Order: sequence, then structure tokens, then C-alpha cells
Amino acid sequence: MSSPATAPPAPNNLKRIVAASLIGTTIEWYDFFLYGSAAALVFNKLFFPDSDPLVGTLLSFLTYAVGFAARPLGALVFGHYGDRLGRKRLLVLSLLLMGGATFAIGLLPTHATVGSAAPVLLTVLRLVQGFALGGEWGGAVLLVSEHGDARRRGFWASWPQTGAPAGQLLATGVLSLLTAVLSDAAFEAWGWRIPFLLSGVLVIVGLWIRLSVDESPVFKQALERAEAREADAGTERMPVVAVLRHHWRDVLVAMGARMAENISYYVITAFILVYATTSAGVSKQTALNAVLIASAVHFAVIPAWGALSDRFGRRPVYLAGAAGVGLWMFPFFALIDTGGFGSLLLAVTVGLVLHGAMYAPQAAFFSEMFATRMRYSGASIGAQFASVAAGAPAPLIATALLSDHGSSTPIALYVIAASLLTVVAVAAAKETRHRDLAEVAPSGGTAGNAGKAPAARDARVP
Repeated sequence: MSSPATAPPAPNNLKRIVAASLIGTTIEWYDFFLYGSAAALVFNKLFFPDSDPLVGTLLSFLTYAVGFAARPLGALVFGHYGDRLGRKRLLVLSLLLMGGATFAIGLLPTHATVGSAAPVLLTVLRLVQGFALGGEWGGAVLLVSEHGDARRRGFWASWPQTGAPAGQLLATGVLSLLTAVLSDAAFEAWGWRIPFLLSGVLVIVGLWIRLSVDESPVFKQALERAEAREADAGTERMPVVAVLRHHWRDVLVAMGARMAENISYYVITAFILVYATTSAGVSKQTALNAVLIASAVHFAVIPAWGALSDRFGRRPVYLAGAAGVGLWMFPFFALIDTGGFGSLLLAVTVGLVLHGAMYAPQAAFFSEMFATRMRYSGASIGAQFASVAAGAPAPLIATALLSDHGSSTPIALYVIAASLLTVVAVAAAKETRHRDLAEVAPSGGTAGNAGKAPAARDARVP
């Protein structure tokens, strides 16, 4: 039986929670991916104009990677306060920070106007973006996971995950529209600013929706228990310390699970804009259109993969995605090398469908690993610290490999190595789909399964 904390909520309330998380994550990923697409298309010319084109792209992707470097700090700060104060407050703050930074990028002077100060300012704003996104993901998926019930948690928790392809779809769609209606000169002069300035309007919509939802009931009950146990303020262990003490194995599993998912995604969606246009002779517009259509398919399949994880388990679905992405890499580049739009679209679409098999169950899988009062910290640390070694350098490493070898083979092997690492990490994990989030113990198991009496169990679960 479900505990009171995890009893299924009213359908309308759950749908509102899902909508709030989805719209918020869509806006934040729109902001984040918009930068990645702009880095591949125009930032090398606007902020690093004195460099060789490929070197300029490398420098542009380096500022892109800086955003990932700030994500672990965001995970620590937002995780700490999210486990202390609640999920909702921190999600509102992350949206304000991300939207403000993106809007400010749209107002930035370029290198032609202020010289070397331009890339410095760009880097600072990218750091703010990364900090905000580091705290966004954990709160968004937990808000849904902790409102839902175990039976369909994989499905409902996968909806905030669709914010990534939805944000990619929105960012790529706006850029594709602008490149289609504007000349290259007009787009580089002022057109690129429009998508960034549009973020201001999107943030207002996102805030209105997020402020209308309730705090997670699982968190509120855990907070009440903790306050009852800790009569003297300040004696409760910091969430991050508790995570590293009780859940360090789960953190390592989460980090390993993220490697193939994160690296493959940024190779397929960000680096592809460089590879297709420079090595395969595909136009900028054609590459953007392929990513645009594939992102729509990606959005559609994520909930389906989430539902399959409820039926068959988180691990089998995740392992299928990790193995599939690795096996797809050589056909992926071979199709792009043909230079045809149909082949390019097939390559990116299949890659993102396989990626979805990892990304969809990830929200429920990571949430189910950690106890409630350290769940925001644990899930965020596991996900965002991995991004520094995975997604952050992925476009940079792929571009450097292409520059040094002039071939896609080393890039394919790079993704395959990440897939093998993820397969090992997920194979070593325990299946979590039947866990009650109110009963997950600090040891990484479930309090109910530990055989403890109710009083002892309450003493263990933060």
C-alpha cells in the first residue's frame, strides 16, 4: 500500500504540477540550448573574429563548456536549500536567474564594439546560466516524482525531461526561422539577438505557472519529521554531507549513468551543426531543420520510454538506450557524410530516440535512489557533476578530434567509450521502480525492506 505521503494525488493537481515543471524546464533548456546553437553558428564570428574559423568555433564552444562548469556549484547550492526550504522556492529562483542571463546576452555588445570585454561578459553570463540550470533539473523532476505514485512514476517524471527536446525544438525553431527569413549579414548583425530577448517573455509565463503549484507533500512530511526530531536548531546534518556519507555509491552510479546520455546528446544536437556544415557540405539551414524535426520526435518518445520503465524497470530501458547509442555512432556519421537531408534526418532522429531511452527513466531512477531530505542534493550532485566531464567538453572534444584527424572515427569511438561506461554503471545499480519515495533509507535501500520497526525507521529516514 502507498503511504500517505505517496498516495496518488488528484489527477488535475498532478497534471498542473507536471505542466509547471515541463514549462519551466522547457524555458530553461531553451535558454541553455539557444546559447549552444548560437555558439556553433555565429558566436565564433561575433566574439572571436580574429581566429581561424575552426579555432573560433573551438573558442566559442569553450565558453559553451563554461556553463557546465558552473552546474555543479548550482547543484550544491540549490540542492542544499532545496532540501532545507523546499523544491518550489528554488525552482522560481532558478528560472529568474536563467531568464535574466539569457535576456542580457541578447543585449551584449560584440567584439567589434568593445573588443576583448565582449567574450568576457559572454562568459560571465554563461556561468550564471550554468549555475541556474545546475539547480533547475533536480527540483523540477523531484516536484513531479514526489507528487506522483510509484505505479506510474516513470511516465509522469519523464514529462519534465521532455523540457530538453522542447527547449531544443523552440531554440532551433526560432533560429531556423530567422536564418530562413534574414540574410546572413542581417542575422549576424542583429537577428541573432531576437531569440535571446524573447526569453524575457517566456520567463514571465513560466513564473506565473510555477507560483501556482504546491510544495511536494513528501518533502513537507519529511520536513515535519525532521523538525520534530531536531528540537535544537542547527543540529541536522547538511544534506550534501549526508549524501556523501549514506549515498556515495548512488552518486557514482548516477554520474556513470549520465556519461553516455550527456555526451551523445551534445554530439548529436550541438556538434552536428559543425560537422554537417564543415565536413559534409550541408547548409546551415538544412542542419537546423534536421535537428528541429528530430527534436520533435525526441519529445514524443520520451514519455513512451518513461512508461516502459514503469512496466519493465528503469535499468533495462536505460541499458537499451546506452547500448543503442554506442552501436549507432558509426552509422550515424556514415549517413551524415552522404550529404542528403533524408540521411541526415534519419541519423539524428534515431540517435535521439535511443538517447530518450536513457533520458526518460533518468528522472524517476535518480529520484528513487535518495532519501527525501537529501534527494535534491543527491540527484543534482550525481547529475550535474557528471556533466562537467560529459556534456561540457563533448562538443569541444568532438571539434578538436575533427580538427586533428579530419575524420569522424575518433568521435564515434569517443561516444562508444562513454556508452560502455554507462552500461557498467547502470548494470551495477539496483532496480528502483517499486520504491516508495517516503520510505527510501539513507543506506540506499528502502526502510521497509530493511525490516526496521516504525520508530526505528523514522529515526533513520531524514
